[in-house]
Amino acid sequence: MKLKPLNHTVSSLLLFFFLCSLHLHYSQAQPEPNATGYPCSANLSSYPCHTFAFYTATSPNFLDLASIGDLFWVSRLMISEPSNISSPSNPLVAGQSLFVPLNCSCNSVNATTAISYANLTYTIKSGDTFYLVSTFSFLNLTTYYSVEIVNPTLVPTALDVGDKVIFPIFCKCPNETQLSNGVNFLISYVFQPSDNLTGVAASLGSDTASIIDVNGDNIQPFQTIFVPVSRLPNISQPNVTASVATSVRRVERKGVIIGLAIGLGVCGILLVLLIGVWVYRHVMVEKIKEIEGDKERPLIGRGTGLKAEEVNLMADVSDCLDKYKVYGIEELRDATGGFSERSLIQGSVYKGSIDGELYAIKKMKWNAYEELKILQKVNHGNLVRLEGFCIDPEDATCYLVYEYVENGSLQSWLHGDRDEKLNWKNRLRIAIDVANGLQYIHEHTRPRVVHKDIKSSNILLDGNMRAKIANFGLAKSGCNAITMHIVGTQGYIAPEYLADGVVSTRMDVFSFGVVLLELISGKEAVDEEGRVLWMSARGILEGKDEKVKAKRVKDWMDEGLLRESCSMDSVINVMAVATACTHRDPSKRPSMVDIVYALCKCEDFFFDISEDGLAPAAVIAR
Repeated sequence: MKLKPLNHTVSSLLLFFFLCSLHLHYSQAQPEPNATGYPCSANLSSYPCHTFAFYTATSPNFLDLASIGDLFWVSRLMISEPSNISSPSNPLVAGQSLFVPLNCSCNSVNATTAISYANLTYTIKSGDTFYLVSTFSFLNLTTYYSVEIVNPTLVPTALDVGDKVIFPIFCKCPNETQLSNGVNFLISYVFQPSDNLTGVAASLGSDTASIIDVNGDNIQPFQTIFVPVSRLPNISQPNVTASVATSVRRVERKGVIIGLAIGLGVCGILLVLLIGVWVYRHVMVEKIKEIEGDKERPLIGRGTGLKAEEVNLMADVSDCLDKYKVYGIEELRDATGGFSERSLIQGSVYKGSIDGELYAIKKMKWNAYEELKILQKVNHGNLVRLEGFCIDPEDATCYLVYEYVENGSLQSWLHGDRDEKLNWKNRLRIAIDVANGLQYIHEHTRPRVVHKDIKSSNILLDGNMRAKIANFGLAKSGCNAITMHIVGTQGYIAPEYLADGVVSTRMDVFSFGVVLLELISGKEAVDEEGRVLWMSARGILEGKDEKVKAKRVKDWMDEGLLRESCSMDSVINVMAVATACTHRDPSKRPSMVDIVYALCKCEDFFFDISEDGLAPAAVIAR
């Protein structure tokens, strides 16, 4: 009786040692795949290059092109076109094959080592680790060892939410021999335990010998290999819509009888309610007619008589009622002299006085709900403050009432006929103010807000010549959306938005870069011949000769700045930031966090700041 536990223990130990020996044998027979990265030589002419990674949709976080595009910093169209997907907005199915574009480059990680990878920045979320993101988000297209090497200043066990981490996605560019043999891409592919080289080669349009030639013959599971191809294969995609519809039909069929019974009951209740509402509305309309006769309807906020359009608009903006003052239309008419031309500031914005305070009153021809929805969640000193709104009961026109910013737009100071001119220190302060405002809406709102119309006419200057961003009429809440309706101002529109309709924070960065170029040059974003300013700035800072670069900048910059003693180093530094912001490739543009930091380092940035801010005499050159 006492031997049974002993026999059980011995059996367990034998099983344990057997498993350990099996694991040791497997480990010896199956060495770990390359974990630190793939060495490269930076002097190869083929670097950098445009290539692709083979990626599969995974549940639950990556079953649509928008989320995968966010992960890889590309648009949905940039994935859908090479992946043979006709509708980028459709959902994906788990395991669906995709080609994701990569910008591959040779990057130095220390004095002696360079690794070939695509540089992707990832923002750490709650629960993230280098291993989890590498394995479950990027599906082993990188490894946590390589992430540690590329981010030497970060402690993997002490990551904070919001930390920016570079994830090096393994890739390679074809060498000269491969290029001459017709190899245009080396597709990054993670070799799976169920894979064999013959099947991988057949599915990607390559051959086994070519894959072995590039990767060697000791390929291990979960190793990133590089498949040489002359062109991308045509992936056969599942009919996602049909699959979803089939699943839905199965669920619907299961409860069809219960659904019909409930539906009939609800319809009966709704019918009774609708009849009651119609009777009530009819009685109220007749009562209002009796009371008012031919008199003007009561004003919004002053009575109960609302038109149907007004009721709908008030329902739309009901969430904003507790935050903003609701003005009456007569109040705004009195404030602006009946919206007279004398009160017109520009466009459809009027200057008005209410209870002795000046306001900017913006007349809108469309529903203000989207703009109100965005403005109610932002609060920053470098954004124009919304005070309230009004809906005209006669024609349901919306009016937004903003704080009045007394010194007008930056455009009028740079390109108008003012006698005063902005000096360099003031221009730099304005640039930093605008950058701070954009950093706030990009980094501190959830979801992020994209302004979509950053330009000098939408940057206003207060009495202390501090800048505020105005006009959120085109703003979009959320990133990496695709729109077919392109709106904006010529000269400020980012190339990727113009070409593909990609809405992201990087388009604001581009527009801000154009504003920086305006501040430096004094020129408008588009000249009289239709040439855009950012194109004329190309190449000014190219080359290694600092004297040549300084001369180019002097020839290009505002003549008014040349007459003051501003530091050319400061101007050149801001020019470098502007050039980076207007890079054609959105992934290579800096974030607003980096821009604020770079601008604040400019050596001319010093001011005497009092409680009231900067004194106008100190910032304007007369």
